[in-house]
Amino acid sequence: MKDIKNHRGFKLPRSFLVFVMYSGELEVQAKRKAIAVLQDEINRILNAARELATLPELMMKKDKTGIKNALEQISTIEEEVESLRRKITREVADVGGLIMNRENILNTAYTMDEIAGYITGISFKLSNVKPATLKSSKLDQDITKLIELVVDEIYKLNEIIRSLNTNTANAIELAQETQTIEREIDIKYRDATIKLLNEVTSTKELLLIKDVIEGIEEMSDKCQRVSDSFILLALSL
Repeated sequence: MKDIKNHRGFKLPRSFLVFVMYSGELEVQAKRKAIAVLQDEINRILNAARELATLPELMMKKDKTGIKNALEQISTIEEEVESLRRKITREVADVGGLIMNRENILNTAYTMDEIAGYITGISFKLSNVKPATLKSSKLDQDITKLIELVVDEIYKLNEIIRSLNTNTANAIELAQETQTIEREIDIKYRDATIKLLNEVTSTKELLLIKDVIEGIEEMSDKCQRVSDSFILLALSL
C-alpha cells in the first residue's frame, strides 16, 4: 500500500487516510442515530403538549374523566421521554469520543426532558385551579392561547429535527420561526400576568395560576434553547 503526500509534502500512510475516512463516516452515522432518538423524544413531547392544550376546555366543561385521562397520558409520555433520554445517554457514551459535539447532543436531550417535566407540572397545577376562577377572570382564554403557542413552537422543533438530515437551510429558517413564536409568548405572558393580578383575589388561586403562566413562559425559553441546539447539530452534519 503506497503512502500519500499531504499539502506540506509529508508522507501519510494510506492506511491512516482510510482510518480517518472510516472514523468520519462512523461519526456521521452516530450523529444520525442520535438525531433519530431526539426525534422520537420531540414527537412524544409534542403529543404531551397537545394533551395539555385540551385541559382548559375540559376544566370549563367540568369533565373530570377527561381531565384525569389527560393527566395520566401526560405522565406516561413524561416517563417515555425520560426513557429516551437515558437511551441517548447510553448510546453517546458507547461511541465515546467519536462524536465531536456529543455535549450538545446530551444537553439537548436533557433540555427536552425538562420540557416534558414542565408540561407535567403545568398540567397538575392547572387542574387544581377552580374552573369558576378561570371563567370569571377570562384567564382560561389567555392560558389556552399561551399553551397553543407553545404547541406551535414544539411543532416547529419537530419540523426542524426532521429537516436536519435532508435540508439544513430549511431547518435554520424554521428555527427563526420559533424565535418569533417565543417573542409572542413573552408578550402574552406579560398581559396574562397583569390580568391575573387585577382579576384574581384568592391568594391560593393567584399563586397556582401564576405558576402555570410562568411555567408556560419558561417552557417556551427551553424550547428556544432546543431550537438553537438543533441548529448547531445541523451545521455539524
